[in-house]
Amino acid sequence: MWRVKSLDAILATAEKKSLHRSLGPIQLTLLGIGGIIGTGIFVLTAEAAQKAGPGMLLSFVIAGFVCAVAALCYSELAAMAPVSGSAYTYSYAVLGEFVAWLVGWALILEYAVAASAVAVGWSGYVVGLLDHSLGIVIPFELANGPHAGGIVNLPAIIIAAAVTGLLVIGTTESATVNAVLVAIKVAALTAFIILSVPVIDDTHFRPFAPLGGSGVIAAAASIFFAYVGFDAVSTAAEETRNPQRNVPIGLIGSLAICTIFYMLVAAGAIGAYGAQPVMGVNGEHLATGSTQLAARCAALSQAADTPLVCSREALAHVMRQIGHPVVGNLLGLAAGLALPSVILMMIYGQTRIFFVMSRDGLLPDVFSKIHPRFKTPHIVTMVTGCVVAVAAAFFPVGQLADISNSGTLFAFLIVALAVMMLRKTEPNRHRPFKTPLVFVVAPLAIAGCITLFFFLPPAAKLVFPVWSAIGLVFYFLYGYRKSHVARGLVEVPELSPDAPPTAVPPMPDAPAPGDRR
Repeated sequence: MWRVKSLDAILATAEKKSLHRSLGPIQLTLLGIGGIIGTGIFVLTAEAAQKAGPGMLLSFVIAGFVCAVAALCYSELAAMAPVSGSAYTYSYAVLGEFVAWLVGWALILEYAVAASAVAVGWSGYVVGLLDHSLGIVIPFELANGPHAGGIVNLPAIIIAAAVTGLLVIGTTESATVNAVLVAIKVAALTAFIILSVPVIDDTHFRPFAPLGGSGVIAAAASIFFAYVGFDAVSTAAEETRNPQRNVPIGLIGSLAICTIFYMLVAAGAIGAYGAQPVMGVNGEHLATGSTQLAARCAALSQAADTPLVCSREALAHVMRQIGHPVVGNLLGLAAGLALPSVILMMIYGQTRIFFVMSRDGLLPDVFSKIHPRFKTPHIVTMVTGCVVAVAAAFFPVGQLADISNSGTLFAFLIVALAVMMLRKTEPNRHRPFKTPLVFVVAPLAIAGCITLFFFLPPAAKLVFPVWSAIGLVFYFLYGYRKSHVARGLVEVPELSPDAPPTAVPPMPDAPAPGDRR
């Protein structure tokens, strides 16, 4: 279970069975922004306000900081090993197959569950937009899953199928469409900032943390979902031109741009309208997603100034309340147009994880087949798309963001651990990008991930160990025996046990086969 696949073998495997390299730094950065800006800022702002009040501004800082130190660790490993697989690949090379499987399995929680959640959120925006703008009413039974008294969430199925089809056609085409959607999101948030920041009232920031520091950290644990799309950039390393330079640019650039937007948007929402949590009739705190909060919001919705916490379209609601109803409607339209880019990035990342796990023999070979025309892993893309569509059709958004976070935090922790271990075990390996102050940055990332995990809701913390146990069943039934490393299928000729000795042994810092220095 602790067998490792060397970085030389990983790079050689990628060179032999590589995907088409077509992405540049701008496309990568836009892919990162497309994955980051979405459900978190458009949907989860209200949830953060219920947990932290105006203190959610600090929650964005905390979550952004944890992602920033994790991004620096990701950048070093992604530049060293520009292959598909993200945290899974890195942990395979450093911590062994068992941990790598757990990480790959955990990433399903990050990508597939998140994609399903965003698809359901998109459905809600579009159903409401069609009703209020065009008078088109989608039957309740076809717009909601069984959890809400309906039959199936048809719009969620449609958007999941459309994004899957786009990814099957090709990465370049997907990135082009994503760039347009990113432009829409950035324009919408820019308009929100321009109109809300000038009318900030500092009284709306008092009390700043009505539920104390624990509420601020709990909100950060949820808001973390708003940042995590950046790591999907590293899964695109194998399809990137000059990955040693462009992957770090895409990772850090997209995170920096999104953090600036988040801070300005949060400040505008709090200062222009207010973001105090909704309390019960007796002054008790009401948990997000609870029936008690829903009932309280229903009672308060009769008032002209419905609290931000009670809105399902928080940013559009703020615009309408401060006298810009047209901009508010356009913001709702922008969210409906832009959220598919988040679904795209989530499905994209998931398929690449499955692709490389299959290439290592831990999943059946069919998952790593490449389409002869489109040069994409079409089978695994379609399988992932079907899973996302089914989950979105029948399950509620509920606490999916928190469940997704549980898998993400585990993967980030492993990456931070791996980058430190590689500095010790292979200090002379060529590193096109080095994490600054690695033995300070990486422990900060680990501590941050652990802290946020323990502030997740109990249900989300419970899902992760249960999900991991299910994954181990699959691993021991198939992957443990079929693993290429276990079967001695070494992709690098000079690493094969029966290979003849080389005349001159390679230097420790020699380029790995396929290393495009």
